[in-house]
Amino acid sequence: MLGAGIQGAMLGRVQGRRALIYGAALATLPDLDVLMSYPDPVSLMTYHRGFSHSVFVLTGLALLLAWLIRKYWPQAPYSGRRLFLTIWLVLVTHPILDAFTVYGTQLFWPLATIPESWSAIFIIDPVYTVPLLLAVLFAIAFGLKRTARRLLVAALVFSTAYLGFGLAGRMAAEHRVREAMQGQGIAVAELRATPMPFNTLVWRVIAKTPDGHYYEAVSSLFDRETPEWVRLPLNLDIGQALAGVPLHERLRWFTDDWLRYDAIGDALVVSDLRMGMAGHYTFRFKMAERAADGAWKPVTPSVWPTDRGGWSELKLVLRRILHAQPPLPLAQWSELAKE
Repeated sequence: MLGAGIQGAMLGRVQGRRALIYGAALATLPDLDVLMSYPDPVSLMTYHRGFSHSVFVLTGLALLLAWLIRKYWPQAPYSGRRLFLTIWLVLVTHPILDAFTVYGTQLFWPLATIPESWSAIFIIDPVYTVPLLLAVLFAIAFGLKRTARRLLVAALVFSTAYLGFGLAGRMAAEHRVREAMQGQGIAVAELRATPMPFNTLVWRVIAKTPDGHYYEAVSSLFDRETPEWVRLPLNLDIGQALAGVPLHERLRWFTDDWLRYDAIGDALVVSDLRMGMAGHYTFRFKMAERAADGAWKPVTPSVWPTDRGGWSELKLVLRRILHAQPPLPLAQWSELAKE
């Protein structure tokens, strides 16, 4: 929708409805990396949103495409500069929008910087998508006349402002939780907030402590009470068994070391704390097995089954936007991380 909206607004007067198709198709190109095969799920996770999401690579691709179009269609009724700017915006706004989620986007590949993870918006948020969708549908139905182009511009302005609202919400949630923890004498080493599913009003905040634990906290924009939280172990002593293992080090880099370790039976399970909710972590990997002598032996990572939550949990989360009582059952949910 974003790519269609941009191209429709910038070239719709000339290209008509085709601008929407071209923009939507062009905007999918960075995600073609999903067609690549990887030998394990950790590689799949950490190489996705890599080179194909680099602003350097996409700028070069935009220059190439604009040059090819001008070369083989020199009579095009728009300037090469406008054509390049349109293609460039359609391409680079894809990874930039990805960077506003928590997953991690390697915007500056091949530079080995920690992937950008601005945590301003949930990966699916109707408040962001629906206005763009309605504007595109209007343009499809009535053509790219002045009214439709203005609607597209308005939807683009709104969606961009909404991302700013999400960033402000994240900073407010982090400030609220940090202040509450400091008020109770809790030392916080690192802290970050991520939006709960489908909204930017209630936030999950994770906070590390210097003693190897972390807190799962929840804070809503409308809270007037102290946020609820639960203290949990990172189990860093178990994680030492993976020290120096290349895929483990890559996972630490990709997640900025927001990892938890659990010994579950004879498996050493590593959980990415950034995504999901307490106990309902989206990405979990078995990365070692217990040998006969009791020592941990690294293995090729595999996906560890996880309860990602369902409708019953989602109802509680959405209710939590306006109602602080009863608090979310974080302690109960967190027990799932041991399974």
